[in-house]
Amino acid sequence: MSTYAKTVTFGVTLGSLVLLTGCELGPKTVSQVGYRGAGLNQINDPDHMAKAAAIPAAPYAVPEDTGPLASESYQNVQVLGGVSAERFNHLMAAITQWVAPPAQGCNYCHNPENLASDEKYTKIVARKMIQMTWNINTKYASHVKQTGVTCYTCHAGNAVPQYKWTDAVASPNPGRIRGAKFGQNAPDPNVGYASLPSQGFTDYFQNANQIRVASSSAYPSKNHVVSIKAAESSYGLMMHLSSSLGVNCTYCHNSQSFRSWSLSRAQRATAYYGIRMVRDTNDQYISSLQSVFPAYRKGPSGDPYKVNCMTCHQGLSKPLGGKSMIADNPVLKGPPIAQAAVVPAEGGPNADETVPDAFNTPAAMTDTTKATQ
Repeated sequence: MSTYAKTVTFGVTLGSLVLLTGCELGPKTVSQVGYRGAGLNQINDPDHMAKAAAIPAAPYAVPEDTGPLASESYQNVQVLGGVSAERFNHLMAAITQWVAPPAQGCNYCHNPENLASDEKYTKIVARKMIQMTWNINTKYASHVKQTGVTCYTCHAGNAVPQYKWTDAVASPNPGRIRGAKFGQNAPDPNVGYASLPSQGFTDYFQNANQIRVASSSAYPSKNHVVSIKAAESSYGLMMHLSSSLGVNCTYCHNSQSFRSWSLSRAQRATAYYGIRMVRDTNDQYISSLQSVFPAYRKGPSGDPYKVNCMTCHQGLSKPLGGKSMIADNPVLKGPPIAQAAVVPAEGGPNADETVPDAFNTPAAMTDTTKATQ
């Protein structure tokens, strides 16, 4: 074989290997998620799900909820004072396992010489995050169902969640075409490496902008103001949802009519409340801590790291593969004094439509599909 032929062969082989690095090798499973005969199938990677759902064992068995309260046993317990001291200690051990760097342990949030001190910002943040978790598990039960979330759902053993976002920095050349990408026109992982606008997180996960693509009218109106730019931002958000959950568009939508709620799967209603849950989390529990976080825990625009769908889901349709950690951490179900779950008092996603009952599944769908909704 000539030197040229060897070089070409080597180049082709190397190129093939590079291309294969973007593939997920190993067996896959296919499940029907929509109408029979419509090709609405979901491809699942069991190996990826097993790795993502590698939940650490509880530090020790959940103790009985008896004995003196945490507020009676310790000083300056502002949020968990109504929890028994035994359950309080169990949760502290779990949080250390989920969030604190191994080399620091309890000292990540506490001064070991004075555990009651609030001198470390991490302790103040931890209080707010516990309240945030309660809010998600009660107010947004329509999204998290009975599975619920814990600190581990987002942190997964990291002091700062791996998946997060902050406000974007302005274009370096605002008055020139060259280099002024206006938040798009570049492959971005936040929008599935498409060139769609990648700044939609501020619009949809912080501000309550309308998520619209198609209008009911050919002309702008009070309820249907849809521009091409707004539609592109909505598409960017949908790419984020698809990547975050490891699913395609038909996981929520029916391609016969992406807009129609009556033809959509129940998962679309779950996603509807999930977007509002993320927005509420960022506005009420994270942005409110802007003055607490140090500069090195903020983005280039000075805002704290915020959450999106990827923060919890991390490539899975159900965070941690659908495994629940609430049974081992009952304190995180909600505040010690039970509060009724509150469903967001908003209308449907479209002015002329309302969100359907999440369990009102069309009869044409399979029994397996019904069971997963």
